[in-house]
Amino acid sequence: MRKLLLPAIGIMIVIGLHLGARLAERLAGDQMAAAAQAFLLTLTADQIVRTNFNAADDEILRWHFIPPEMFPRAGIALKDLTPPQLEAARALLRAGLSQRGYQTAVDIMTLEGILRELEQDGRFARDPEAYYITIFGSPAPGVTWAWRFEGHHLSLHYAIDDGRATVSTPSFLGVSPAQLPDGPRRGQRALAPPEDAAFSLVHSLTPTQLQVAVLSDSAPPDILTGVQVPAPQLNPAGLQAVQMTPSQKELLRALIEAHSGIMNPEIAAARWTKINAAGFDAILFAWAGARQRGSPHYYRIQGPTFLIEYDNTQNQANHVHTVWRDFADDFGRDLLRQHLSSVPH
Repeated sequence: MRKLLLPAIGIMIVIGLHLGARLAERLAGDQMAAAAQAFLLTLTADQIVRTNFNAADDEILRWHFIPPEMFPRAGIALKDLTPPQLEAARALLRAGLSQRGYQTAVDIMTLEGILRELEQDGRFARDPEAYYITIFGSPAPGVTWAWRFEGHHLSLHYAIDDGRATVSTPSFLGVSPAQLPDGPRRGQRALAPPEDAAFSLVHSLTPTQLQVAVLSDSAPPDILTGVQVPAPQLNPAGLQAVQMTPSQKELLRALIEAHSGIMNPEIAAARWTKINAAGFDAILFAWAGARQRGSPHYYRIQGPTFLIEYDNTQNQANHVHTVWRDFADDFGRDLLRQHLSSVPH
């Protein structure tokens, strides 16, 4: 009897996790729909034309993390909003992020003003309000739509499928300077968790494990996937989670959490459901470059469904780029097109 019960319990756990993830996605979708509707209601007719695109528009696939002067954005910029509109825009951003994630986004935007003071060459405006909101489709509970928040060093994408927030990639965050050298906030590191957690993991590896995990003594100059669409699966390389000790697996989980934890709790939980369903032990951790802060380093975490890249090499290893990609669901492009082809509009 016990042998029969164990598989049944396992099936019940899987079903429970699936239902829990769907409820979390529904809650996140409802929160975003309410915030997006409230934001659109503050806009003028001309502003709506700039902000609101068809859900299947190819603009949804157009993305980057470089300054607006190098890559003009569609949508409406924060600098073009009135104070009430700006507050509604911030509420929408909060709906997609955790408290830590929202503060990280604010820190990234604030760094534009610091960069302007450090550079003093006028090549880029470095405007903390040159960040753009774009909405695809008509947000409402139970509806399929998408939205984007983007500017220099910050590119966040969400797709809501029949009211459930099922897609939150690509999500790109960058910081420069990664650690502030001077001023009242000297020493501040806006993206400290993904770096500190990675060093904890790599320093825990044995010499034998390092031989597998370390791809090169030199770090690449940037993330390898760039802004490719769809997200490419890099050649499988590195140390597999199944080859780690239990304590090392916990360090790997903490590292992934340092990345997923920028999202609101419901989206983060849905990400973990997908990771665990695909098999945690299959995840690969790879490193390149130095294994101490202050020198160029790179790492990536690649599972069956997702890829995280982190690179800190530019500006004497004081300039971070990090991204989370989903191999099947970046942008939610397929679900949006399927929806529009099956539902009259």
